[in-house]
Amino acid sequence: MSLEAIYQRTHISKTTVYRVLKTFVHRGYVAQSQDGQYRLISRPRKVRFGFGKQSGDMPFSEAVTASLQDAAAQAGVDLTILDNCYDAETAVKAAEEFVKNRVDLVIEFQIDQKVAPIIADKIATAGIPLIAIDIPHPHATYFGVDNFRVGMVAGQSLAEHAVANWGGKVNWVLGLDIEDAGPLVQSRITGAFEGIRAQLPDLPVESFVRMDCRGIREKSARLVTDFLNRHPKDRHILVAGATDTSALGALEAARSLKREKHVAIVGQDCIPEVLEEMRRPGSPWVASVSHEAASYGPMLIQLGLSLLQGQTVAPYNFVEHKLVTAESLHNRHL
Repeated sequence: MSLEAIYQRTHISKTTVYRVLKTFVHRGYVAQSQDGQYRLISRPRKVRFGFGKQSGDMPFSEAVTASLQDAAAQAGVDLTILDNCYDAETAVKAAEEFVKNRVDLVIEFQIDQKVAPIIADKIATAGIPLIAIDIPHPHATYFGVDNFRVGMVAGQSLAEHAVANWGGKVNWVLGLDIEDAGPLVQSRITGAFEGIRAQLPDLPVESFVRMDCRGIREKSARLVTDFLNRHPKDRHILVAGATDTSALGALEAARSLKREKHVAIVGQDCIPEVLEEMRRPGSPWVASVSHEAASYGPMLIQLGLSLLQGQTVAPYNFVEHKLVTAESLHNRHL
């Protein structure tokens, strides 16, 4: 049909009809012949991505999922989502399901480095490209934050707080780690410790303590409660969390023991609960490093489509991050 014929049939303005047709041609739904006529062509099969989300119970994971859903819908990509439930065995089964369903590409967001080779091998054997979020997987393209650098930013913020409010005096530095996630994610705590040492070089190595909280709020609360009970007289304790969720456990511990003034906390992810906490007057929560969850979806979809098109992509793809402080939130509110 000609543009004029379509205009006469639809009773929509000719300019709008023209723009819609151009969009359909661009997306491959309609072809335009040399004489200017338009014809319907068979619609190409939608690309299907599989996404193994970290956990429906983790706020940051849910923020990443929402961003990815929006970006997939805008790009016309079918997205199949399975919940890894923060569990290694579940993540392996989810990977098997993606292979069974023959998705075109898998985006994996799971916590346990020990099963990363198992998951990656199953997906690679099926000839499916893999993108791994935060934790490296063999055969996979990495996507996520620069873990050491976000840790450094957190540590520098804690050190600045200690200098400004405690005269640089620090009894302990607690790093709330995630051992299961492996060395790369653990470098968030390594970076935090280095950021503190850079500004407070005289702190003895014995004052730095790593705790394996697995990124779980309840476990963090138990471990930090036990630590505070064993050190009742110490008044200057810095806490660096690998995630906001585990750092919230440290906050619960300090609050339950009425020792909020004795700790200063910085987390990672900038989840909504933490933003609200930082707005509270007198909160020991100093800052959180935002991993810009809203940017994950568009970047992951673009990265996945580039891989499917055979384009060369970087092996490590880092997202932007920024420090959000209680002071900056207060100034923004004003």
